[in-house]
Amino acid sequence: MTPESSGRRSAQSWWVPRLPRGVPVARHRVQEAMRSWGEPDERVEAAALVVTELVTNAVEHTEGRRIRCRLLRTPGRVRICVWNRGRRHVPELPGPRKPQQSYGAPVGPPAAEGPGPVSLGGPDTTDEGFSLASVAEDGRGLMLVDALATRWGTRTSVSGRLVWADI
Repeated sequence: MTPESSGRRSAQSWWVPRLPRGVPVARHRVQEAMRSWGEPDERVEAAALVVTELVTNAVEHTEGRRIRCRLLRTPGRVRICVWNRGRRHVPELPGPRKPQQSYGAPVGPPAAEGPGPVSLGGPDTTDEGFSLASVAEDGRGLMLVDALATRWGTRTSVSGRLVWADI
């Protein structure tokens, strides 16, 4: 076991260009860092997907030349942070689910966030009756973040927006 994979706190931070080519750079850096920490492959790939979605959103919806990515590791958790300066058009993000709620298994009474699974009977329909065709393409990335992260959130300030997700 290397010192980096001993389970201690660790952090890495880097900047990527606010261009489409910055997305695979961020993804690769996350995979590299987490593998060096000895994280399991399933967690590495989940984090890679999450950072891909968060950086893609920052590329598409913000201004500035660079996006800052940061990984914070504590025992049992890795937090992914994506921060961008300035705002061109920062869309309103849907609220994250409650931390104790697992994707697809609501805790307590059903939330009043929507009608729930709707069967459209198309080829993309899942066993639960949900169809990706019923969701706007722009909202799918955050649905993926919500499904993969144990919890996530956002903070907005005059200087930009931070979106974080715990894996």
